[in-house]
Amino acid sequence: MPFRLTPNASRLTPSGFTLLEVLVALAIIAIALTAAVRATGVSIDSSAQVKERMLATWVAQNRLADLTARRVFPALGRRTGNATEAGRAFQWEENVSSTPHADFRRVEILVRVPGEEHVSGRIVGYLAPVDEKK
Repeated sequence: MPFRLTPNASRLTPSGFTLLEVLVALAIIAIALTAAVRATGVSIDSSAQVKERMLATWVAQNRLADLTARRVFPALGRRTGNATEAGRAFQWEENVSSTPHADFRRVEILVRVPGEEHVSGRIVGYLAPVDEKK
């Protein structure tokens, strides 16, 4: 450790940091780095969940768009199927129910990742019969 002569004293005093100061600084840096690594991990997990929800919602939208494009007036009841979006497998469940107006059907599509209980995507739409005379 270097020494210097102080103006008020004729003796040499050490200049620099003590071992305790260095240890406290290292502890602060370690805590800050741990928090940064944790925040990065949470961000990565969150982005994966957002991607899963987005893809599941696309599956639901595609299913409803398919019914609309084919001009299908679906029968009441429940149907299930599988779909792939961006290389990921999903299971969809289509629940068709009646509405107060007999010419409309309420279609609710729920999308899940295979083997999981929670719904990743959901959409509700209303379909009417197509009048072929127009």
